[in-house]
Amino acid sequence: VQLQASGGGLVQAGGSLRLSCAVSGSFLSITAMGWYRQLPGKQRELVAGITTGGSTNYVDPVKGRFSISRDNAKNTVYLQMNSLKSEDTAVYYCNVQIWRPAGTRSYWGQGTLVTVSS
Repeated sequence: VQLQASGGGLVQAGGSLRLSCAVSGSFLSITAMGWYRQLPGKQRELVAGITTGGSTNYVDPVKGRFSISRDNAKNTVYLQMNSLKSEDTAVYYCNVQIWRPAGTRSYWGQGTLVTVSS
């Protein structure tokens, strides 16, 4: 299973970016999908998550600005980020939970850097 994240870059404060993460390989089913971010010297934190049924959750600082979605036919999860702030600057990682008979396993993308200039 491989995750390919894309869409990061440099943007001015108030701008928007859309991150994508495509899952490829051999697997039976993807359950939860999510986006995390990590600042230098900080722990990785959950930004947004989405279940198989489409239920979403967000960390408080991004509520109303970020939107997570998924395309199950394409095995892809997206993160639309609007009204970006300098404090959103971080490396963003996608994460998926793959179901298999032996148990659910977690997979990570390679990380994509988002830099918001003030």
